[in-house]
Parts: sequence; structure tokens; C-alpha cells
Amino acid sequence: MMSRSYTNLLDLAEGNFAALGPVGGSGRQRHGSFGLRRMSRVMTVPGTLTELDGEDESEPAATSSVASDVPSSVAADRLIVVSNQLPIVARRRPDGRGWSFSWDDDSLLLQLRDGIPDEMEVLFVGSLRADVPAAEQDAVSQALLDRFRCAPVFLPDHLNDRFYHGFCKRQLWPLFHYMLPFSSPASASAAATSSSVATSSPGNGCFDRSAWEAYVLANKFFFEKVVEVINPEDDYVWVHDYHLLALPTFLRRRFNRLRIGFFLHSPFPSSEIYRTLPVRDEILKALLNCDLIGFHTFDYARHFLSCCSRMLGIEYQSKRGYIGLDYFGRTVGIKIMPVGVHMGQLESGLRLPDREWRLSELQQQFQGKTVLLGVDDMDIFKGINLKLLAFENMLRTHPKWQGRAVLVQIANPARGRGKDLEAIQAEIEQSCQRINVDFGQSGYSPVVFINRDVSSVEKVAYYTIAECVVVTAVRDGMNLTPYEYIVCRQGAPGSESVSEVSGPKKSMLVVSEFIGCSPSLSGAIRVNPWNIEATAEAMNEAISMPEQEKQLRHEKHYRYVSSHDVAYWSKSFILDLERACRDHFKRTCWGIGLGFGFRVVALDPHFRKLNMDSIVNAYEISESRAILLDYDGTLVPQTSINKEPSPEVLNIINTLCSDSRNIVFLVSGRDKDTLGKWFSSCPKLGIAAEHGYILRE
Repeated sequence: MMSRSYTNLLDLAEGNFAALGPVGGSGRQRHGSFGLRRMSRVMTVPGTLTELDGEDESEPAATSSVASDVPSSVAADRLIVVSNQLPIVARRRPDGRGWSFSWDDDSLLLQLRDGIPDEMEVLFVGSLRADVPAAEQDAVSQALLDRFRCAPVFLPDHLNDRFYHGFCKRQLWPLFHYMLPFSSPASASAAATSSSVATSSPGNGCFDRSAWEAYVLANKFFFEKVVEVINPEDDYVWVHDYHLLALPTFLRRRFNRLRIGFFLHSPFPSSEIYRTLPVRDEILKALLNCDLIGFHTFDYARHFLSCCSRMLGIEYQSKRGYIGLDYFGRTVGIKIMPVGVHMGQLESGLRLPDREWRLSELQQQFQGKTVLLGVDDMDIFKGINLKLLAFENMLRTHPKWQGRAVLVQIANPARGRGKDLEAIQAEIEQSCQRINVDFGQSGYSPVVFINRDVSSVEKVAYYTIAECVVVTAVRDGMNLTPYEYIVCRQGAPGSESVSEVSGPKKSMLVVSEFIGCSPSLSGAIRVNPWNIEATAEAMNEAISMPEQEKQLRHEKHYRYVSSHDVAYWSKSFILDLERACRDHFKRTCWGIGLGFGFRVVALDPHFRKLNMDSIVNAYEISESRAILLDYDGTLVPQTSINKEPSPEVLNIINTLCSDSRNIVFLVSGRDKDTLGKWFSSCPKLGIAAEHGYILRE
């Protein structure tokens, strides 16, 4: 029996089938200037493919929402980049009438366009970092689409709060950074009864089912916006980061053959950490509805593959350097490629006039001093206080640096909120005050703490004067600070700035072994940030290293960073996505399952569904038959405690063997003595024991 195909996974997960409207979700009007898209025929019957009978043999076994059987020309391809936020800066005009928009030049999403082929149009889907009144949303949407090729998603405030602060920042973000959700019964009860998530600490409290529902509903809003603008025959969809983990299931359910890529910009935890998430299977299955899944490092990819193996029983295969998961006939590719920096933007910043006077000012301020630099977001995983403690230890154990070494720590404004963040801010301030009191002198403060938003020009100037950059994050997805520092120390090609650091180019890095960029920086000094003494020694080693060694390490790093920039990353991902989707239009696809259990079963173009009547007819008219039978899982259930064959099984086998036209063989991995004993009453049965190593004719 065929059932209605649902896309409202929120109600579906709760079993609220009656609340669901027609296929497609909330019933919103999607006509606008885009038109309503055709819905696919989807089979949602549970069971095996051989049970899905009743189709006309003249028709394909299943259809998808893609009408064409052949891929479109490359020139017509378009890339839809979906992320939580658009690469747009939105400001209300001073007179209060309307909005002004501009590109966010620091956005990775905007920068990735450099690696996209010129003939491929790029369209962005995401939310705005501005509160746009409902009455102005249509006009804003049209303006952004016309001028910037951006389609904004407007989430209601209460939903956005539960989605972003309630689930993304309180559940996923801590877990993906290896923080287990420890809580006492009292705190769990308080969290459950709290009317706001504003003061909730990351990872502190029981799993909040309502926050998960808000997360799924928010992903559905993004899905509906994609549906408005998508052309499934020609478009590629590239989804970004942990905010939209559920989106691939919505998309795959609506468009069976849509070409979908996903890139996770955060770490992916080990299976022992990830398995604590109550919706672990739902998220894994949603990601497996993609064609290509990207990670920054091999460790993150390995953890994901381990989770698929241990929780879903899906094993990966590696062939010619490509890693893939066989998921119901579809090959889900795994891409390992760390993101890079935008070389052009950094080099442009090095040529700005404002940088000249700012650099001169800093050189005068830190004249005669050795500057160590830290640039981190203010959050609990950046290890800022560990860095301060290590610097304090260095000053104490190596007194020669007292009065000579300065640690400049830039703390970007926090994007999250909670009691844990407030506590770490207080610790950092106390450490800064203590170090400056203990080691400070007249005209010398060993720690310069900048707790504000720093402009790009000012940051470039700090990078230029720093002898060493120190990153002590306890867990970070990638962290591009070392890359930016290396480019700034190299300087702009052809630059003849009077304030430029003279002599051969050099740089030094002390980086945590727990950040994504660490494996690619072979010349950096890697540290365990929890080991304060070792980190202090690494700082001392970095700034005490011979100049020639600093130059060699810098040259090695710069060659890598300049050649593996953000354009290289995006180009590589798109090429692999095209490769992964090469056979999309050649296969027959079945959409099966409800909710997050939905998956597309891809079949070979020559696959033909077996029919019981045709099997019986072929058996009756054949003159010679070879029948090969497996044992475990075929003649006896896998879950059976008693593995011996039943009298009924023995009787059926003897009946088959009694026909002179039949040659019947049992093929099993079991040993010969066991099989010989069990089937001693079947003298005409051939046995291939131990996977064929021992044969009984």
C-alpha cells in the first residue's frame, strides 16, 4: 500500500500525522516570482524492493522529480550555497526608510566564489544578521535576489532563539567540540523549566526535545526557500556547517536526484562522544542523503566513518584515493580538504594606506620588544587562559624575557552566551591583571589584552609585527589565524612600504595539536595546550630559534598557504561533487521511508525487479537448474538461538534434491563437521563449507 509522502519531519517525529498538511510542509504560498515546483512520486512502503510490485512494466520502476534522463550542459549549471547566514551586511538607513546592503568581504561563503567556474552562477540562501519587519521582508527578498543573487530566510525570533541558541550552540556545538552533556538532576530540572535559553551553558543540561524540534523546523524553513529558487535539473546544492544537518533529508525527499554536497566546518567527535546524542541516527542518516560530505581533516572524517559503522552498520570503501560509503546503492563520497585563506583579500589589506600609519604606531609602541600574538574568538574552547598561564610560566622560568616579551591577545566578541562564557572571561581578566602586576615594569605591560572587535587593517598590522603567533585552542574545526599570520609576514608582492619588516621573511607558530590546521603546518611547534609547562617551553623555543631556521619554516608554510587558498578548496570540492554525481541521471531511483529514515535506493539501469510469477514460470520450463543456498540468514534466521535446521527446511531441501534437473548446493562459512552432521539426512545436497574451501559433491 502506498502512503502519502511527508516532508514535515517535525510533526512526523512526534507521530502527529493528523497535523500534517499536504506534501510540501506548512502550506505557505511559494508562487512569487519563482513558481511552484512539481512534486516527485515517492514510494514510502517499508520492505524489500521485491515486494514493491504492481508497477506497469512499461514504466520505470520509480521516478524522481528530475524530468530529464541526461545531465544538463555544464554551461547551464548553477550552484546554490546554503548556510545559516548570508554573506551580506544589512543596515537600516539613517532616515529609517529602507535598508542598505553590502557584501561581507570577510565571509568564507563569498570568498569561495573565486574557485567556482566562471560559467557557473552562484546563488546564496541563508538568514540575515538583521531583524527585518514582516512588512518589509518581501521587498528585502526581491532586492537581495536582484542585486546580490541572495535568497534570505526569515526565521521568527522565538524559533531562531530555540534553533540557534537552544540546539546549535547548546547541544551540537559543545558536543562536536568534545564536551559531554553533564548535568545534575537539579540543573536538568531547572533547564527544563526555564523559559529562556539565554543563560544556559553549552553542554550543561539534559537533551531538550523541543530545541531539536525547533532545529528541524528551522531547517524546513531553509528547505522551503531553496525550493523557491531551485532548478533541480541543473543546480548543485552546497550546504554548510552544523546548523543545517537536517536539510539534506528534506532536499533528497523532494528531489531524488538532486546533486547535494555538505561541508562541516566544525570538528566531528569520536564515536564515543557522538553516541551520547539522542538524535545521533537521525543526523547521520540526514548527512547520508548527500552525495559528498566534506571535512577539514582525516581525523574528523575517520570519526564520521566510525560512527556510520558502529551505529548504522555501514562500512566505507577506499578506491583509487577516494573514500565512499555504499548507502542503499548510492555512493556517498567523503572529501578531506582543509579550507584556506583568501590571498587576494589579505594582500589587498597589506597595501591599504591605513595599515601604514597603524604599523608605524605599533612598531613605536613595541620598540625593542618581542611580540607574541594571539587572535581568538571569546569562547570556552579557544584556550585563551591556558595561553596566558603558559606565558606567565615562560616569564617565570626564563627571566631573560621579563621586560622584553609581550603577549598581545586579541579577543573577538563572543558569538555565544552562557554562564561558562562569563566564567572564562572573568578568569582571563584575572590572569591578565596578575601577570601585569607580577611582571610589569614602568612603561612595560607583559600582557596587552584587547577585548573588542578589531578592524581588518589593525589585525593585519599586529600580524606584521608579531614574532610568533600562539594558538592554544583545546578544540577547533580549522582556525585560519596561522594562515593569515604567515601571509601578512610575507607581505604584499611588490610592496615597498617603508614600515615593512626589513630583511628576509620569517615567522614562527606555536599551535595546539587539537585544531584543524595543525596537520598542514609541519614547521609549527605543536603543543598540548593543557600542558602549561610544555607550552611555555614551546613559546621560548619559538622566539629563541635562530633566524635562518625561522626563515626556512616560514618559506615552507607560505608555499603551502599560498597554493592551498580558499579558491583551491572550493574548486576541489566542486570537482569532486561533479564526479560523485556523474551517474545521477543514469540510475533508477526509489525513495523509501518516513521521517529521517527516508533514503533513496539507487539501482543499476539494467536492474529488473523480480516477479514471483516469472520466477515460477522460468523454473518450470528450465531443463537444468543450479540452486545455491546460503545458510545463516537464509535457511535459519540470523537472530535464531537454535542454529540447527528445522525438519521443514530439511524436507524442502530433499524435495529440491529429488528432482533430477536440480543441482543444489549449500554455501556457508561454517565448518564441514557441523554442516555434515546437520545435513546428514540430505545425501544428494552439495555442501561448500568454510566459504568453499571444503566441498562435498
